[in-house]
Amino acid sequence: MNLTNRSTVGDLVTRSARRVPGAHALRFEDRSWTYRELDRASTRVAHALLGLGLKKGDRVAAFGKNSDAYILLWLGVVKAGLIHVPVNFALSGRELAYILEQSGARAVFADRALQPAIASSGVSPEFVGTLRDGAGERDVLAWAKAEGPVAPLEVDIADHDVAQLLYTSGTTSEPKGAILTHRALVHHYASSAMALDARASERQLHALPLYHSAQMHVFMMPSLMLGAPNWLLETPDPTRVLEAMAANEIDAFFAAPTVWIALLALIEIEPSRACKLRKAYYGASIMPTPVLQKLRALLPGLGFYNCFGQSEIGPLATVLRPEEHEARPASAGRAIPFVDMRVVDDDMNDVAPGEVGEVVYRSPQLCLGYWEKPEETRAAFEGGWFHSGDLARIDAEGYITIVDRKKDVIKTGGVVVSSREIEEALFTHPSVREVAVIPVPDAKWIEAVTAVVVLRDGAVADEAVLIEHARSNLAPFKVPKRVHFVEALPKNTAGKLLKRELKVRFSS
Repeated sequence: MNLTNRSTVGDLVTRSARRVPGAHALRFEDRSWTYRELDRASTRVAHALLGLGLKKGDRVAAFGKNSDAYILLWLGVVKAGLIHVPVNFALSGRELAYILEQSGARAVFADRALQPAIASSGVSPEFVGTLRDGAGERDVLAWAKAEGPVAPLEVDIADHDVAQLLYTSGTTSEPKGAILTHRALVHHYASSAMALDARASERQLHALPLYHSAQMHVFMMPSLMLGAPNWLLETPDPTRVLEAMAANEIDAFFAAPTVWIALLALIEIEPSRACKLRKAYYGASIMPTPVLQKLRALLPGLGFYNCFGQSEIGPLATVLRPEEHEARPASAGRAIPFVDMRVVDDDMNDVAPGEVGEVVYRSPQLCLGYWEKPEETRAAFEGGWFHSGDLARIDAEGYITIVDRKKDVIKTGGVVVSSREIEEALFTHPSVREVAVIPVPDAKWIEAVTAVVVLRDGAVADEAVLIEHARSNLAPFKVPKRVHFVEALPKNTAGKLLKRELKVRFSS
């Protein structure tokens, strides 16, 4: 077992514990952990997992909302040489069964409230435990809080060993398990910290789901790597987020644009509650320009970071920094330090500046492939580069602007149009709070451009008004043929829009 030059995910927290043992590492509800306590507690969890009979390489599923126990399980799993499988806590039935079966999870640890979903999924893992009951033979929090000395772990783990199967969100197809090694994640944490100007003094609040790669791997783990103080909420409830910001003098926070939109409504009432905030990170979808402008006006010292990427690369690939927003407000930025990025045509030639092509990557952050899906793996890495499925333009200085997902472009009347461009145009109407543009099968147009809109509270607008607004901002072939109004757009628990549900609903 070579420990001399090893660098695994678990090693990062151990190093922080040696460097700043008494420093505040994490607070969740009424529980706080120093770095020494977090490191020892997660080692206890690792011993307990191995004590069940789990062996190196076995998969362990985590099925719960945010908690300190969720992080302790993650760290315990990787310290034990096991493979972590984060599962969206909103899944049930066939969707839950698919991930548990496809990953081959021998154990699953869940919140008490989610245990019935496991039982009804039809899958019976060998070991089923709880995350945070604080008692019981198979409870992560109880293991973590056990007293007594902590023995060193005798597990031979190498940088190239697999740490996590990170299942893609499945917003367009069946989820695939991206195989992420310790080496990939450690590179990703270093790359993220550099790109986002992370500091050990930064007081960061975490509220989006930890099963999602962005919250765990772009923000929580780089912060723990640096020895910074962290606060964790179970869910991104806007009222609780703002309360936590005010009470803990939070200066950095990440959220999807949907959460920032909800937060804006509260900050407008009482801006002083977020007055210490200095960094606003966003990703998962485009941030409407009016939201950025209003937040800037309310919080003049706030800097925005647009974070873009996908699960397979850890997930961060590009960042648009605060000082770059003014000149390129629609850009997703440039590649972060450990990412080599190109925008190419169908023959893998670099496109000219301003032309649309597919984003491809090479990086030590990348997954090895998809778990037990060799054909999908070969297709994704064809030509020696990872194919992202994102369409973008790149300028002469390396900044990309995302046009759309390949699977989200609309082929209408023989012309290809970007759903994202139409969404941006419609969002500029003052009555529109949220909008999604989808293709709907049509006898004449093959795919009819269709907008699904959520209006602002108290706002009034009909289909004719919004179509006319689009006509004044877009070429005629891009103007929606239909507009539907809904109370809310379907999203997963990470705030990502689920267009597939809209396609099914309005195609019927």
